[in-house]
Amino acid sequence: MDDTRPRLGGLFDELYKELRRLAHRQLARGRRPGATLSTTALVHEAYVKLEGAGRVGVKDSEHFLALAARAMRQVLVDAARSRHSAKRGAGVAPLALEQAEPAIDDLIDEVLAVDTALARLESLDERLARVVEWRVFGGMSEEEIAGSLGVTARTVRRDWQKARAFLVRELGVEPGSPAGPS
Repeated sequence: MDDTRPRLGGLFDELYKELRRLAHRQLARGRRPGATLSTTALVHEAYVKLEGAGRVGVKDSEHFLALAARAMRQVLVDAARSRHSAKRGAGVAPLALEQAEPAIDDLIDEVLAVDTALARLESLDERLARVVEWRVFGGMSEEEIAGSLGVTARTVRRDWQKARAFLVRELGVEPGSPAGPS
């Protein structure tokens, strides 16, 4: 084993503020009344997910942020699926309309649709999916993504354009619309 690689816990401590900034940005996009996942919870859940993956070989801080972006995406999708299940009843007896809580997260279906589209993109072109995941869920810059992928920033820009076009087609949204990829 290469002892010169940074430890996962050490990088987590070192990059904690950056992780919180990324998580806050992700949660701020879709914050709705009744949302239960906080910035701190998202960061910590992502770390638990990374730790649960066993010995993760982390090359550097950019690689760690890329892994954290994927873990945050998984946590958000898991939370959306859980809310979706609860929204659909999840085996609970139905309530009368006047007893129902008015705060239902409108983004549940959108998060699940984006995850499905991203999984389709990954099956076609894994690099394009990484660019989307790291840019959208990880908040990484084109230069950071380029460094992690071993390509130029120009290649990342082209990949981003291709990925956006794919997502627009898959999700059926107009470019530039509030729900469309930016």
